[in-house]
Amino acid sequence: MRKLVLFAHISLDGFAADIHGGLGFLSYNQELQHVADELVKTVGTPVYGKHTYQLMAGYWPTVLADPTASQQELNHARWVEQIPKIVFSTTLPSADWLNTRLIRDNVVDEITRLKQQPGKDLVIFGSPGLAKSFMSLGLIDEYKLTLHPVLLGEGIPLFDRPTPMNKLTLLTSKTLGSGVVTLHYAARE
Repeated sequence: MRKLVLFAHISLDGFAADIHGGLGFLSYNQELQHVADELVKTVGTPVYGKHTYQLMAGYWPTVLADPTASQQELNHARWVEQIPKIVFSTTLPSADWLNTRLIRDNVVDEITRLKQQPGKDLVIFGSPGLAKSFMSLGLIDEYKLTLHPVLLGEGIPLFDRPTPMNKLTLLTSKTLGSGVVTLHYAARE
């Protein structure tokens, strides 16, 4: 059975993006890239909310035609282009990016059905609005967070909605040279 995993970068004060939705606060380096590469190996289906989907669909296909793109960027662009993707949105008119399915309703039933399929995990990439909705519905099985050593003061919070109490079990943690701490939690049954 597949799991629904949230992968998110957050600031120490709990923001998943700055006030404009940017990620310029990330302490991104080769060590963090390795963390991301290891995560990608576990992904069977990337899951996005509307805004993150629009950012990804607007960016990754352009990398394939960019003569200045690195080999790593090209490899990731090919991967994300080919893998089946899901976007959850009630307002998005269509999802035209290759291999993307748009889900508008029956969220709990859809996630339950997707989890029962064989294969690698369903992974929510960022998408703080979607993540908060799924947390409130108790759908997330694991949290893979990278905690960055910065206080943003304001931005798009990851944890600002009431959710049912959910005790978590720490599976792994690691402190990177940049001061980033990776945290991997599982929701308790």
